[in-house]
Amino acid sequence: MGNAAGVLRGAGLHPWSAEADAQGIFGLVAAAILAPSPHNTQPWRFTTGPDWLNVYADDARVMGTVDPERRERTIALGAAIENVVVAAPAKALTVAVTLLPDGPDADLVARIEVRPAHVELTPLAEAIPNRHTNRGPFRAEAVAPELLAEIGAAGDLAAAVRWIVEPGARSALGELLVDAAQAIADDDAMSRDGYSWFRPSGAAIEAHRDGLTVDGQGLAAPVRVAAKLVPALASRSMADAAWVKQTRTVHTRTAAAYGAVLVADPTSRLDQLTGGRLAQRVHLTATTVDLALQHMNQITERIDRDRVAGRPAGTAARLAQILGPDAPHLLCLFRVGWPARPGKASPRRAAHQVVAHDG
Repeated sequence: MGNAAGVLRGAGLHPWSAEADAQGIFGLVAAAILAPSPHNTQPWRFTTGPDWLNVYADDARVMGTVDPERRERTIALGAAIENVVVAAPAKALTVAVTLLPDGPDADLVARIEVRPAHVELTPLAEAIPNRHTNRGPFRAEAVAPELLAEIGAAGDLAAAVRWIVEPGARSALGELLVDAAQAIADDDAMSRDGYSWFRPSGAAIEAHRDGLTVDGQGLAAPVRVAAKLVPALASRSMADAAWVKQTRTVHTRTAAAYGAVLVADPTSRLDQLTGGRLAQRVHLTATTVDLALQHMNQITERIDRDRVAGRPAGTAARLAQILGPDAPHLLCLFRVGWPARPGKASPRRAAHQVVAHDG
């Protein structure tokens, strides 16, 4: 499978093509950094030794009021860990993962023991550099229930995926997603904290090698060109309005189905890591069959924001009407469908920028 984003240009996109050639424990880090993260914050750092890899949460890379309980950051760390597990056989390694070895409050989220093994190439490992969040329109074509069941298989992970495909529930969930997006745009603190991760220019992308970009918004080529020439998205209010509009007219309108990752306790760090691993496995499996996926975080962001602020749980109450008994177990949500156009790669910091050798 070729890279879905086409030819990658710029130092910030180089890690996508470098992963395949990176070997050993450094190669595992090169795979880990290609995991998705909220607003492309890349909230990870690593230390390595001769036969181990430690994964840490980076407290400098947080979203403030957008992720007040660090739910999304921990899910992203779980996704990075899953990339390590998936990539290892293709790099002639075997790994054993211990989650939260120092407890749920420590920055160390995983210690991974690494041993040599025989090379085993797998479709999921091949999908790692081809997996991109797709914020563009999806085609008006259903995804077969059998395929959804296949890509949602949890294996040995203590998490599950529930698919929302029934038109009424899908429509209600779409309305809640739009309303949650508008509520975030209207919340000055959330708007500011989210917009701080937007990179409106090539210079900003290369300087930071993280964050959201115009190319990553799923826009048609002429619209992307116009947005770069006349950067309306450089205005926070305009960026918020564009995001809410995309949520209403593209993301929710063209979703073939929504996937809800369910865990026993969405506030548990262990469950967040496990659910993040499952979400990444789902995305990699979807990539192997050319199915597009986009995480939709606004509902859980508003739920966490309301809880921390001590406000009425209006978003949570509406979610409960849609998901019923599953609502308290929702960790994260995403949409899937057949893409109208390929997803685009997002910038990444290079592996050597996030790893320190130790021991």
